[in-house]
Amino acid sequence: MQSDPNVDVLIVGAGAAGLTLAVDLARRGVTFRLIDRLDGPFQGSRGKGIQPRTLEVFEDLGIVDRIAAVGSPYPTQRVYGIDGGFKDVQEFSNVPMTDAEPYGMPLLVPQFRTEAVLRDRLVELGGRVEYGVGLVSVVDDGGGIVAGVAGLEGRQTIRCQYLIGADGGRSFIRRALAVEFPGKTLGVRAIVADIEIDGLGRDVWHRFNEGDMARQISFCPLPHGDVFQLQAPIALDGDVDLSVAGVQAFIDERLPTPAIRVRAVHWASAYAMNARLAERYRVGNIFLVGDAAHIHPPTGGQGLNTSVQDAYNLGWKLAAVLAGAPETLLDTYEEERRPIAAAMLGLATGLLDKAKHGDMRRGRDVRQLDLGYRGSSLAFRTKLADGIQPGDRMPDAVLQGAAGQPRRLYDLLAGPHWTMLAAGNADEPARPGLNVVTIGREGQLLNGNGQLGLATGERRLIRPDGYVGGRFSADETDAITRYLAQVLPPHRS
Repeated sequence: MQSDPNVDVLIVGAGAAGLTLAVDLARRGVTFRLIDRLDGPFQGSRGKGIQPRTLEVFEDLGIVDRIAAVGSPYPTQRVYGIDGGFKDVQEFSNVPMTDAEPYGMPLLVPQFRTEAVLRDRLVELGGRVEYGVGLVSVVDDGGGIVAGVAGLEGRQTIRCQYLIGADGGRSFIRRALAVEFPGKTLGVRAIVADIEIDGLGRDVWHRFNEGDMARQISFCPLPHGDVFQLQAPIALDGDVDLSVAGVQAFIDERLPTPAIRVRAVHWASAYAMNARLAERYRVGNIFLVGDAAHIHPPTGGQGLNTSVQDAYNLGWKLAAVLAGAPETLLDTYEEERRPIAAAMLGLATGLLDKAKHGDMRRGRDVRQLDLGYRGSSLAFRTKLADGIQPGDRMPDAVLQGAAGQPRRLYDLLAGPHWTMLAAGNADEPARPGLNVVTIGREGQLLNGNGQLGLATGERRLIRPDGYVGGRFSADETDAITRYLAQVLPPHRS
C-alpha cells in the first residue's frame, strides 16, 4: 500500500458541500485533498434552487455572477386543469433586491452547473477533485486520522488532521462512525429526469394534475438549452424504466393530451423521499456536512443550500484552529448547524404535505436570510439591546468612502477575515485576520443613511461567514480581547 504525505484536511465527496469547503479552505491556504468515488462529476439537475442567502455566500467566494450567468430566474408556473384550461401562478412572491438584501429572489441553476462553477473556482485557487478515489477505511490513531483510499492507482494511505464526510445520504463515514441517522421515510417516491421533449413551450413551468399524487407531473425548462426537468410522484414499489421509451410511456399514461414526445434522457433517478438528521456532526476530528448529516425532501429547495452553508460555517473554523485558535471553536459547528438543519427539515416536510394537495407557495422562510445563531456560544451577550443582535446575519449596506466613492459593506466583508466596524476612531491594534473599518466623520466610511445601525462608540465584530459575532460598547475593550482569543490564532505583536 502506498503512503501519502500529510494534509491538513481530507474531504470525501465532491458535491456542492465538499466543493464549497474545498474552495473556502483553498483561499485560506489550508492543505487538503478532495476525493470522490464517482468516475466524474455528477450530471443531473437535482438541486436546482439557489436561495438568496446562498447567493451571498457565493458572492463571498467570488462566483455569484458566474452562477447567475449559468442560471435564470424561476419561470412562472402554468397549472393545467382537468378541463384543459390553465392558470399562470408565481410560486415565489416577488421580492426586489434592497441595499440590505442584495439578492431578493432565488435562482434556477441545475446542480451540475453549480458544481461546475465551484470546480472551476477551485482550480483557480490551486485545487482539484480526485475522481475515482473512494474511502475504504478510517482510523483515528490519536495523532490524527489515517484514511485508506482506493482508486485506479491502487490503495494508498492519507494521513490528515481532519476528515470531512461530504459523502451523501448513504455516507460511508457516518456509518463507519456508527452515528445514528434517525428520521423517517415520507411515504412519497418520485422520479426526476433531465429530458429533451417536443410539445411544450419553454416560457413557463408546466404542471399537470396538481393534487393527484397518482397523476401529478411537471416539466420545468432548465436555462440555456433544450432540457426540461421532469418531476413526478410514483408508486412506492416496482421497477421504473428510465429509458427514452420508458419515460415516454410514463408521460403518455399521465397525459394523453397534449402529445409530448421524448427525444432524449440525459439523466434520471427514482428515489424515496426521506427526512433524516444525524445525531452527531462531529466525532473527534471527523465531521459530517451536507447530505451526510441531513437529507430533505426537495420541496422548498433547502437541501443543497443548507449543505453549502454547512461547509461555509465549518471552513473558517477549521482554518482558524489549524492556525492556532482554540480547538473548542470546532464544537460550535454542530452547535450552530444542527438546529438549522432540523428547522429546514420541518419546513421542507411541511411544504411536501401542501404539495400533495397542489398548494405549495414558497415565502420568505425558504430564502434562509433570517437564519442565524443567536443561541450560539459565539454570540456575545451584548448590552446593546436595540437593532441587530449577535448571531444575526449582517445585512449589506451602501455607504460612502472618505474619498467620496460609494462602498458596499459586503465588498469590505468579502474574504477570509473577521471585520470590526468601529463607530469613531478605533484603538484596536492591527492583527492578522481582523480588518478594522472606522465609521464616522473622521473614519474610512460615512454612514449618513444610518443603515449600519451602529450605537455611539460601538465596536461590531462580524465573522468571516457574515454573521455578527458581537456588539461591544466603548467600555468593553477587555471583552473584545477575550472574545477574539476564542476565534483567532494567538496574537503576536
